[in-house]
Amino acid sequence: MDQRKVSGAVTWGLFAAWAVHDLEELATMARWAADARPRLQERFPRVPGRVWERLDLRQREAAIAIGLMGGVVAAASAAGARSGGHSPFFGTAVAGFGLHGAVHLAQSAACRGYTPGAVTAALVVLPYSVRAVRRLSAAGVPPVTGRSAAVGLALFPVAAAGVHGIARRLNRRRHGPGVREGAGNRAAVPRT
Repeated sequence: MDQRKVSGAVTWGLFAAWAVHDLEELATMARWAADARPRLQERFPRVPGRVWERLDLRQREAAIAIGLMGGVVAAASAAGARSGGHSPFFGTAVAGFGLHGAVHLAQSAACRGYTPGAVTAALVVLPYSVRAVRRLSAAGVPPVTGRSAAVGLALFPVAAAGVHGIARRLNRRRHGPGVREGAGNRAAVPRT
């Protein structure tokens, strides 16, 4: 098996691409969720109310979740850098990141408009992912397929739900155990 290494532009590029993408999400997620919820509830009336409650996202909560996910992505990039791109963790993260970008575009299509992260999904996430997969393939790293792809795909929503769950709990602790999050706890977001 070929053991050529990929450059830091590929391994640490994952973290850089993620950072650019998640800056867009951080800048837009909380406000978009508040503005879009009524329109989406009307468009998708069969979705249960508890699902819509998850869309009540505070800016602090979004920042915590993004920071926690950043730790996961940094660890994957570091594993890729140490192994010259041959780390299964890194390969799975690259594949998951590319799929994440495709999901963003599908969400925008389903919502018939902008969703947080859609711009950088198209301009950063997908181009980086395609290039990284090509570079990994040229270095002899087998593509993430079969069981490892299925495991990676299953773990992404678990990781995303996990960081959002931790962020929600940390945000609640800040406001006290008896305080239910409400409009008074939202970050002030100027309306334009």
